[in-house]
Amino acid sequence: MKRRTKIAAVTLTVALLITAGTAGAALASGGGAPHPQREAASLTGTAKLYRSAGDDITFGFDAHLAQKDNMNPRKATGTFEFSHYLHGQGAWARAKVDCLVTGGPVAVVSGVITASDLPGAKGKRVGVTVHDLGRHDRLGYSWAGVGSPRDTKDLPPCVSSAPFEKVKEGTGDFKVVPWQPKL
Repeated sequence: MKRRTKIAAVTLTVALLITAGTAGAALASGGGAPHPQREAASLTGTAKLYRSAGDDITFGFDAHLAQKDNMNPRKATGTFEFSHYLHGQGAWARAKVDCLVTGGPVAVVSGVITASDLPGAKGKRVGVTVHDLGRHDRLGYSWAGVGSPRDTKDLPPCVSSAPFEKVKEGTGDFKVVPWQPKL
């Protein structure tokens, strides 16, 4: 090696050691860049459901529970939307989140419908369950047994059905951040 190259290599090594030592000392003393705090729970993403008849059914979620509200899932915020169309007929709805509970890769979110073109749906509470299985997510909804979101009379927060529906291949991108309450 030439003398200049050796000097440059030694200088670079010393500079890296000093930088690493300074950064380590700053982190050890509580200084340095703060780490962002993890949410207590969340459910995000969009996917279409699989139906052999060709129904176009889409669900999208942006639901969050802040770390400061970890012990109260009813403090969750955000929205979720869903639509169901077949042969050009159907409806959509948007709900304001009023509860989010997650456990491992499963989330249950509920909310009150704030906007919809389905007559009688606005003001109704609905719930949805998501099982985050990577590209093979599953989903269930509170109106599975009654047929329509407008028929979920007096549904309490945080209630839905088992995730019995399959997500259409290639569309599953739901992400569940598991809740870790202090018990």
